[in-house]
Amino acid sequence: MTLIDPLANALSNIINRERIGKKECIIAPASKLIANTLRVMQKTGYVGEFEYVDDGRAGKFRVQLLGRINKCGVIKPRYPVKYSELDKWESEFLPSKDFGILVITTPLGVMTHIEAREKKIGGRLLAYVY
Repeated sequence: MTLIDPLANALSNIINRERIGKKECIIAPASKLIANTLRVMQKTGYVGEFEYVDDGRAGKFRVQLLGRINKCGVIKPRYPVKYSELDKWESEFLPSKDFGILVITTPLGVMTHIEAREKKIGGRLLAYVY
């Protein structure tokens, strides 16, 4: 089995485990992008602690689930987004204003759309979580 999009795999793994009520999930393979996305989700309270497990191959993440995610997924294609267009994309992917987050990769790192708005920078859309 070849992996086309490891981030999409990771997020679908998280949402599937969350739906059946599990307390943790294992995400493999690990990558910096997945780690940064998990860090943003952890900071906003959607997932608990996560740790990197070295398995001698690409590595894995063990993620604590808190049962707070209704839906999450990647945004394909990874649209470029300007600071001024954040509201448009928020209404496109999130169910209502101030509910959920868009994960954006910017020149200053991976962050939520709220942080990007505060810093007045744009980037590329990676994922949504609510």
